[in-house]
Amino acid sequence: MKQKLYQPFVSMSFDNNRCFLSGEKLESTAEKMNVFGDWLIDRYQLNERPFKMLDESMLTYADISVPCSDAVKVHFSALEKTIEEAFLGGYEKVCKLDEFKLFQWTAKTVYGIIFREIQAAIVSQSRSGEGFYMSQGLMHKFGNLHNMLQSVNLPVYFEDFKPWSIFICPVDNLENEFSYRDEINTMTFSLRMNDFGIILCLQDNGVNKVYHQDVWNKVEGQKLHPIQFEELCGKVYYSAYLFNRLPEYHIMPTPDGIYLEASPLRGMSSKPLFDDWQNKTYGQVLENFWKKWGFLLLEIIKNPEKPVSYLFDDNGDFVLANSITLER
Repeated sequence: MKQKLYQPFVSMSFDNNRCFLSGEKLESTAEKMNVFGDWLIDRYQLNERPFKMLDESMLTYADISVPCSDAVKVHFSALEKTIEEAFLGGYEKVCKLDEFKLFQWTAKTVYGIIFREIQAAIVSQSRSGEGFYMSQGLMHKFGNLHNMLQSVNLPVYFEDFKPWSIFICPVDNLENEFSYRDEINTMTFSLRMNDFGIILCLQDNGVNKVYHQDVWNKVEGQKLHPIQFEELCGKVYYSAYLFNRLPEYHIMPTPDGIYLEASPLRGMSSKPLFDDWQNKTYGQVLENFWKKWGFLLLEIIKNPEKPVSYLFDDNGDFVLANSITLER
């Protein structure tokens, strides 16, 4: 018998009566799972940390939960244990972590937030008497992410491709640092904690890593000051915004599992995969990432041809983290 993927974006089903991942009917709306693992909530007091939703409402990280069946929760508990062990072990252990597991965990986190954002939007628009609307492009991206996330509880295989770009860096973080960020329109995620930082593009088939290969060749393995890591985040988040393709994946159900195959990103277009880099727009992105250090756009792009950088000096060489006197 062929396996089937649950596809909530076909029926736009986002209530609390079905498991967010499998679509299984739940016996009670009390069957939930925290999007952020209990170990993270306890370790970093995330029950007190505010999380701003897209509609400007405020929750705590611990408030963000999704309806989840006990059967699916078992799969996520095993995944969470693997991630907990690696993340608490630090940079070296994170580097040895199976990229597929890291992708699944990140996809769970980002999709869980997307699920809650959709729920909030449905409630808000129904109150105003409007029908719920979402662009076809976003439905396509979110649906693909959900299909891939079902690899947690179903035999879903990626056929000769990786949908992600992953950057893992050693970072000289403050003790008890927990800095989370995501951009759901571009499917980009970053996390800085313990002695490392992670940036992950969830649905680019690896091209952001290729785009920044020259940068990564100089940065990989180098211990970064937090402002350097945030600069790298700015670069990757901006290139994810410039990425102008909507990846397509073919679903092939078979008796032994479900195979996902990626269509070539170039397709029928000769247009480059990324739009042109604009330093002013990049500077605006960087201003947001450098908010902690108080940099303004005018300072960052004082020289429009060469925005301020803490990663590289004027010769393009890597700047050692211990030479940076800014606070961490």
